[in-house]
Formats: sequence, C-alpha cells, structure tokens
Amino acid sequence: MLPFARVAIIGLGLIGSSIARGVRQTMPTVRLTGHDADPAVRAAAVTLDLVDDVADHPGAAVIDADLVILCVPVGAIGEAAAALAADLPADAIVSDVGSCKTEVARALAAALPDAMIVPAHPVAGTERSGPEAGFATLFQRRWCILTPPADADPAVVERVAEFWRRLGAAVEVMTPEHHDRVLAVTSHLPHLIAYSIVGTASDLEAVTESEVIKYSAGGFRDFTRIAASDPTMWRDVFLHNREAVLEMLGRFSEDLASLQRAIRWGDGDVLFDLFTRTRAVRRSIVEQGQDDAREDFGRAHQQ
Repeated sequence: MLPFARVAIIGLGLIGSSIARGVRQTMPTVRLTGHDADPAVRAAAVTLDLVDDVADHPGAAVIDADLVILCVPVGAIGEAAAALAADLPADAIVSDVGSCKTEVARALAAALPDAMIVPAHPVAGTERSGPEAGFATLFQRRWCILTPPADADPAVVERVAEFWRRLGAAVEVMTPEHHDRVLAVTSHLPHLIAYSIVGTASDLEAVTESEVIKYSAGGFRDFTRIAASDPTMWRDVFLHNREAVLEMLGRFSEDLASLQRAIRWGDGDVLFDLFTRTRAVRRSIVEQGQDDAREDFGRAHQQ
C-alpha cells in the first residue's frame, strides 16, 4: 500500500523536480500537483510534464493533498507555508527538504500550528538548479533525515519515512538540533570553505595573470563544483544554521592553526598522521556507498 495517494510539491527546482520524477518512476499511481513562485519554472514544469497539475497559487496545489512537501530555500519556508495555510486539508502531512531543521521546524510550527509536520532533509543534490536539473534517481542510496516534533504520531512519521524509502533513500530520525550540528560539519562547513577558496582564487586572478584558472588541478576543480551551488539556498543555510556553523568554523580554525604550526616547524609526523586518518575517512565513505570508488571521482578519461 502506498503511503500517500496525492502529493503536492511546492518549489519545482532541482529537489522538487527530482521528487516528482522519482514519484513518477516508483509510485506511478500517485497524483502529483505542484507550484513554483517563478512563472518561468511553472511553464517549464508543464513542458517537462513533471506533475499532473501545475497550480498558479500554492493553495490550489495543496487543496486535496495528503502530503505537502515544501522544496523552497529555508529562508522562504515560513512564507511558503503561510501562503497555503488556508487551503491545507486538516489531515494533510506537511514536510520539507531544507538542510537546516531547527529554524525550519519553528517556522513551520508558527505558520501551521494545527498541521501534522514532519520536517525532512534528503542529503542529496548537485551543483545544478532548476526543474531541468532534476532526475529520478537523485535520492537512491542516499540518506533522508527526518526531524519530527517530540510529540509527533509515530504512524505519521513512518508514512513520511516510507515515502522516502520508495524513492530509494535510507531514513534516519534525529532531533533538529542534532541534525544541524552534524550537517554543519559534513555539509555546511565544506561549502563555506569551498566558497572561500574559490573566492580567494578569483581575487588572485589578476596577480597570477589568469594562471589560477588555467592550471586548475583536480582539488581546486572539485571546490569550484561545490562553490557553483545555488547562492540563494546557501545564503539561507548559513543564516539559519549560524550557531552550529560558527561552532564548527571555530573548531576548524583551531585545527587549521595546528596545521599551520606543523608546517612552520617542519613537523612531518603531525601532517602524516592527519593525512593517514583522513584517508581512512574517505575509504569509509566509499565503503558505505556514499561516493564513487573509481579513480578521479569517476571522471571519464580518453584511453
């Protein structure tokens, strides 16, 4: 039995369009409705046949839904939820896909005080954005973290969990606060570092006469891929998870200072021990199926 019969997706960018494609592929009898604030995105969704009906207003999209998923930047969650509140069915479950959960949970509870809310974060994505960027297998073998309120009905939480399992994700449940601390170090801090490094390289372009870009090695190229992610989404992530990000940034700064001292003092043992430990972390990620084990991250090379 399917966990939901009628799903509404608010926000039809990379994640929203990937959910729609995944539902089409794995739960083809589910009726899909959708809305996006951008008329151009709504038009693209019609052309791509992402959902059964594209509504011009969020309320029209959710009027008969039993699951509503808000796929908008975390800074817009409260406004998006408020816009559909008057039309939300009493028995509908509301979820989202934001990568910050504490502030999202507060915003959803404030906008929809009587709704059944199960916040979610599918830990998946690419540097691309827009409805054309989505694909049905985006969530396969990836984690989806649920952060339900402490008083949430376990049966409601399980329905949302089963929905994500049908899309191919493994599901974990944790508190919003714990989620935000974990993701601050595994996702948010790496993005902040990537933005910083690529920004520094951009500033050095004039000094090096464009050699930074010309001679980009694999490590820098991978930073640029991360740094190409959606600016609006990541601006909101850092502003809405600021406490956890600042905590992890402080820890990172201390560790970076230790490396700086090791290099200055020629302490090769400290460097070698760290590099050995971090190499093992990479192997663990590959062993758990969270990345490609092929050389050079699976890039194609001409033989």
